[in-house]
Amino acid sequence: MNIELDDLTRRFGKTYAVAGVTMEAGPGVFGLLGPNGAGKTSLLRMMATVLPPTSGRLQLLGRDPGSYGPRREIRRRLGYLPQNLGYYPGFTVVEFVEYFALLKDMPPGQVPRAVARAVEQVGLGDKARAKLRTLSGGMLRRAGIAQAIVNDPELLLLDEPTAGLDPEQRVSFRAMLRGLGEHATVVVSTHLVEDVGAACSQVSLMDAGKIVFHGTPAELVARGEGSGAAGDAPLERGYSAALAAAR
Repeated sequence: MNIELDDLTRRFGKTYAVAGVTMEAGPGVFGLLGPNGAGKTSLLRMMATVLPPTSGRLQLLGRDPGSYGPRREIRRRLGYLPQNLGYYPGFTVVEFVEYFALLKDMPPGQVPRAVARAVEQVGLGDKARAKLRTLSGGMLRRAGIAQAIVNDPELLLLDEPTAGLDPEQRVSFRAMLRGLGEHATVVVSTHLVEDVGAACSQVSLMDAGKIVFHGTPAELVARGEGSGAAGDAPLERGYSAALAAAR
């Protein structure tokens, strides 16, 4: 398993953002759903080794990130797109992605080809030499996705990756996710349940720091059947029904 969490918690002061999460994940695309404040971002940040857990067991790619050596090895092999990704406005798209490739200790000789592939993969080939300050919000998000996949990661963590993407770009992104999930573990945190239904083989629903549902998108849809739960689509009704049952 590429992700193993056992009773994982994260506390800020007296408040638990993550309150005892246990889960495992191997290759595939996994959706992480939940309302604002459910703990999704804190959970992803712990899996990205950005935020240490308060308690519990965290194992990533067969290693414990609590020690420097294993943590550095994990970071070489993962990709992470945070909800708010900082950047230097004067960098070009290529310079931006190259910078992250080097931070991940990629061999310098492999970087140019890997950067070009990642930039093409997110549809920014024609903007490769454009300064980041000249890009639209959707293009910046795609540049962020490019830096996350440049090292062909075994573990890919994406926080609200489709924010700012238009419908056509979201369709292409879902197809890319399905391809990546054939050999990597991909975790996508999102508010857009249609992205989960189209791209994810498994979905976990968080509320108040806990996992309150885990299963396939079809199983989540079944939760909403005949429930009268709110939602314009079957998956949205399943989402609403599962949340209501947990509260």
